[in-house]
Amino acid sequence: MRGRHLHALRLSWRGLGRDLRAGDVRALFLALTLAVAAATMIGFFLDRLERGLTRQAGQLLGGDIVLEQSRPFEAELRTALEGAGLTLSDQVDMVSMVSHGEAFQPVSVKAVDDAYPHYGVSVVDRGAGTESLPRGPARGAVWVAPRLALLLDLAVGDALRLGQAELVVSGIIEREADPSAGFGSFNPRLMMHVDDLEATGLVQPGSRIEYEILAAGPAEAVERITPRLERLRAAGVEVRDVRRDRPRLGSALERADRYLSLAGLAAVLLAGVAVAMATRRYVERHLDTAALLRCFGASQGELVRLFALQLLWLALAASALGALLGLAGQAVLLAVLGALVAVELPPPGLMPLALGVLTALAVLAGFAGPTLLRLRRVSALKVLRRELDPLPASAWAVVGVAGLVFGALLWLYSGDLALSLALLAGGALAAAGLWGLGGALLAGLLALCARLPRGDEAGPWQALRLGGRQLARRRGNSLGQLLAFSVAFFAMAMIALVRGDLLDAWRDQLPEDTPNHFAINIQPGERDAFEAALADATEEASALYPMVRGRITAIDGRLPREAVPEEARGDNALRRELNLTWRATLPEGNRLVAGEWFQPDERRGAGGWVDAAEAGQGGTRVPISLERGLADRLGLSLGDTLTFTIGSDAITGEIASLRDLDWDSFRPNFYVIFPPGVLERFGHSFITAFHLAPGDRETLGGLVRDFPGVTLLDVEAILERVREVLAQVTRAVELVLAFVLLAGVSVLHAALTASLPVRAHEAGLLRVFGAGNRLLSRVQGAEYALLGLASGLLAAGLAELAVAGLYWGWLELTPRWHPWLWLGLPLGGALLVGGIGHLLSRGLRRQAPAASLGLLGET
Repeated sequence: MRGRHLHALRLSWRGLGRDLRAGDVRALFLALTLAVAAATMIGFFLDRLERGLTRQAGQLLGGDIVLEQSRPFEAELRTALEGAGLTLSDQVDMVSMVSHGEAFQPVSVKAVDDAYPHYGVSVVDRGAGTESLPRGPARGAVWVAPRLALLLDLAVGDALRLGQAELVVSGIIEREADPSAGFGSFNPRLMMHVDDLEATGLVQPGSRIEYEILAAGPAEAVERITPRLERLRAAGVEVRDVRRDRPRLGSALERADRYLSLAGLAAVLLAGVAVAMATRRYVERHLDTAALLRCFGASQGELVRLFALQLLWLALAASALGALLGLAGQAVLLAVLGALVAVELPPPGLMPLALGVLTALAVLAGFAGPTLLRLRRVSALKVLRRELDPLPASAWAVVGVAGLVFGALLWLYSGDLALSLALLAGGALAAAGLWGLGGALLAGLLALCARLPRGDEAGPWQALRLGGRQLARRRGNSLGQLLAFSVAFFAMAMIALVRGDLLDAWRDQLPEDTPNHFAINIQPGERDAFEAALADATEEASALYPMVRGRITAIDGRLPREAVPEEARGDNALRRELNLTWRATLPEGNRLVAGEWFQPDERRGAGGWVDAAEAGQGGTRVPISLERGLADRLGLSLGDTLTFTIGSDAITGEIASLRDLDWDSFRPNFYVIFPPGVLERFGHSFITAFHLAPGDRETLGGLVRDFPGVTLLDVEAILERVREVLAQVTRAVELVLAFVLLAGVSVLHAALTASLPVRAHEAGLLRVFGAGNRLLSRVQGAEYALLGLASGLLAAGLAELAVAGLYWGWLELTPRWHPWLWLGLPLGGALLVGGIGHLLSRGLRRQAPAASLGLLGET
């Protein structure tokens, strides 16, 4: 038995060596290579990104575990954390006032110990240029942010006073090791050593201070301490866990992630179609070989094993080459997106490679398996009677098996069974519709060709009529090719359309006049003066929005943690004060998705909520508008109530509407908006955003000088960073688009290669009846162009429907109509199919009629 298996392996290897000269085998190899390359390239990159973000999240958080509360932590907790295998670093945060000479400025103080930082380095200018330091300031010294140095006219070596202590500025902070820490304060940063806190006298009973423990260690240590962390959360301690609070990718990269996954699946689908087309020709070429082997005693099972082994060798070779191409492709993709991913990525893992090989085998089994089984039904009598070909596999069986395999791959890559089943069901309906529409379109096109006027035999009308007749003569094969080309054009058009609309959306997201400065802490008494000064300085400014700080203390009359889903009990909106505002009209960039905006005519009068709110009646329900994302996270809907505590007062709001916000607009946005007449009695300040020309220091300096109490934030650097991100994502999207286009071309090549013997036979017949090379060239060109034209029309309709569904349900883009697609895709399809087909048929037109007629059915 073992000898027979080895003999089958050797025989299959030798057979594959001979078959490599055949066009269909080369098409198979190309399609499988592209499938593996696309799958591994995107898999390698996304896997490295996922593992890199998980590994480096500790740096962005400041540790693997961060604990925060308003009082010092007990020694017993520290002992438990260290006993679990974690290294600890203490940190204290507060807001205080610092002075230099006659100038004073509120600052955000961060006091760190000798163990800081656990991960990364701080970039600091100590007077001799920037340098990377894996530690914090020394005792008696402070590091300050550039904005604080500008406001107080500080330089390295100057002394400043913090509380009762005088400390020396030893560095200017360019970047902190843990950049996510302290984002809650808009005051400039001052970093000091924790041992100097006592000398400042700032730590007093009642002081607003945040104590933090930053813990770092292996994943096993974090896992051991998990039960204790849950108890700390229940006790009100803020716990940030690297496993749960890992930084998000950002909207641009999240959409790019989805696009890459979509493009990878499109490339795999196209490769599968190419495999199915090439396998059909492969099986037809080997029918005579299978009949001879049956004469020599080969069983049905041995035939299937022999040819399956040949394709398995081919798949393994294609997997190896595709994996190398995928590895090189992800390196290019990483180089393009490298600056976007601000974390160090680990080396490529083995899982994407395994998935790539699995993809090749699955595509081969699903798209080639049903057709390959035709060889087991070959009769030995075919050696004597060539017409005894076994019946081809049912088209629906081929499509069904291929669809199930592709659905399994979709589930494997997406991890979402419901989505995979929905897409599979939609794909089945689309396939049925495509078959009917394709047949009707082909019949209409052929009927139109038959009615073309007759003219000179070498004229264009004659070529189109003869080309239509050729397609009509083998209507089944023509319909199969039409559907294959349609799927190819559809996938290529879909990926190209998504790419173009993504780029348009990203460009529209950040126009040239996007606000690049924020002004906060504008007091009511200086609002009008600041608004007038801003109107003189720039025409691009948002409205001034009032802000009141309030904390959610009840939801539908229950404690917030009890009223929300379990997964939302640690939501940041429940742990901190929210910025509340009021507005009579819907703010710019907001869109109502449920409910109605506030109705002014219902505010006053009998039972009106404004009079009751102004009278301080706490039980009054005030209509509010809530951001939809927050409502979804907390499980809230229209009619639910939220109670906010503002100072010593409480106000209950009833959700009257839900809004979508444009968080990427660089304009003020608010989770909760009240109607006018409710919050005005509370202490509040104003916020606005505006655009200044880069480098306009004179206007900015004038605002700082005239309004010293207003905090001005320059976000131009962040804006440029976002634009750089979008440019990098654009290049990555274009790189992946190239892979999909190559996969589409492989489908065209495989389908046309599979049809060459039949076309050679037809060309030989035309040559016998006196047709010259010029007429043959025109007839074949017309035939290919008709197929391309019909395929382009069908693909345009499919692409419009599919893209609209993707935008609406997955990519969060507004669906749009693409009229140019209906002209460009049919014409492009006619040119592409006509060009490739005409090029592949060039050799047939040079053959003698006897040679062309002999190709049909020959190996």
